[in-house]
Amino acid sequence: MVLCTSDEVASRLAEVQYTLGEGPGVEAIRLRAPVFATDLGAPPDSRRWPLFSVQAARAGAAAAFSLPLTGAGTALGTLDLYRDVPGSLPVDRVRTALLVADAVTLAVVALDHASPDPEGAVTWLSGAETDREEVHQATGMIMVQLGVSAEEALLRLRARAFAQGSTAVEVARAVLNRSLDLRDD
Repeated sequence: MVLCTSDEVASRLAEVQYTLGEGPGVEAIRLRAPVFATDLGAPPDSRRWPLFSVQAARAGAAAAFSLPLTGAGTALGTLDLYRDVPGSLPVDRVRTALLVADAVTLAVVALDHASPDPEGAVTWLSGAETDREEVHQATGMIMVQLGVSAEEALLRLRARAFAQGSTAVEVARAVLNRSLDLRDD
């Protein structure tokens, strides 16, 4: 789920990571630790995420940084940043990003426990998961069409997105509006 992006590049980076299942945000969730990629166009970052690195460059990012939002032993999400030129974040910016990640984590956790009424607690999150719902719905359609598991259907949806140079959400929308049928593959 993407709550907020600063611009089109940040939005595209989030979609690319979701579609490919690789990138600094995915790794930060897995490790529950900050992940900094200072030059996506060169090793070791380009080797670590070969598909993401190419797509990130096309989107306009040369470096990417991801800070996990961790609370109660689980990763709730990430705060992702990027640069349009290779390089690291200055120490004061890293410090600020860590503080912002902590503040966002506290806000999400506090809102989740603030009200017995689940709708009242997270109304500001409403609609944030809408794009992902389309992916889940399309995955269900692909499962039925191809007679495969949910994992296989999602993998095929993501593979089609990668092959077309689009996002999982864009492919999902095409499946849902029936302009794309993966049985034709």
